[in-house]
Amino acid sequence: MLTVALPKGRIADDTLKIFSEIFSDDFLFEDRKLILQKGNFKFLMVRNQDIPVYVTNGAADIGVVGLDVLEEHKPEVVRLLDLGIGKCRVCVGIRQNEELDYSLPEIKVATKMPNISKTYFAKKAIAANIIKLYGSIELAPLVGLADIIVDVVETGATMKQNGLKVAETIMDSSAHLIANKTSYIVKRDEVFNLFYKISNIVKS
Repeated sequence: MLTVALPKGRIADDTLKIFSEIFSDDFLFEDRKLILQKGNFKFLMVRNQDIPVYVTNGAADIGVVGLDVLEEHKPEVVRLLDLGIGKCRVCVGIRQNEELDYSLPEIKVATKMPNISKTYFAKKAIAANIIKLYGSIELAPLVGLADIIVDVVETGATMKQNGLKVAETIMDSSAHLIANKTSYIVKRDEVFNLFYKISNIVKS
């Protein structure tokens, strides 16, 4: 049996559609349940940020998680495949009526992704004071907590509604299939069998 960790929301739905297509069967979580058992698979419904923790520690053999989460946390997992779903960007956001000013002695950056942010501004040789937040990132520049934000953007609508705009794109992201390092060896046949089936679906 393979245990699969899926992030809550649209990526989980899109991933289960792929499984439905492969196995010609319905793969659906019942109302509010966090575990779905189907044939040789057990699916876990997990917060996006926690997927690498479940996979790294062997609670799940494989998982589906955004590239942005992988780049932020750099977990010790095997990256198997870009699924091409859950596409988004990690962007620098700023107030609508302002432009980026990297000449400041220090720039205050509010973000849920401190590691990606630190790396990005270090490469630009810009002194950045990273302020880690867990939500409502768009609020930070509006109340003077930060000069700019670094956040995940799908359409840019949330930024726009809150008086912000996308100033720069740091990276593109999409959902990736990852595997636990031990499972990749011990359950190699099962993992690769699934890998090839999913690969054929996402490439078609």
